[in-house]
Amino acid sequence: MSDNPLSNPESTTHERENLLKEQEQVMDELNRLRESMQVEVDIEVDEGDAEVFEREKNAVLISVLESRIQDIQSALRSIEKGNYGICARCGKPIEPGRLEVKPDATLCVSCQQEIERLSRRGRPSRQIQW
Repeated sequence: MSDNPLSNPESTTHERENLLKEQEQVMDELNRLRESMQVEVDIEVDEGDAEVFEREKNAVLISVLESRIQDIQSALRSIEKGNYGICARCGKPIEPGRLEVKPDATLCVSCQQEIERLSRRGRPSRQIQW
């Protein structure tokens, strides 16, 4: 028997529906942002041009949403494979509360924190200078 309480089809139906709903919402927003990027902008030489700032912001949002779509699709594949809710790093079950908040989570809280800690270690620290 699997250690994963979410590995059977009945348990994952709710999770799958939530992921599909979220995927649809993210795709709608992504399409809206992509359409807004198709509009030509009259670029002024002014440094604080609001239209240029808005386009740059939308470009970053598009990138974030594209990554989100990939995460959702990865979670949907995990459901299909029967390993949804299992940490990809340690193999232990991901806490149900974490999956409720972040249904596309592939790491348990402990592993996620460790990855983030290791990631920060590799970055130069920023110090505020007064």
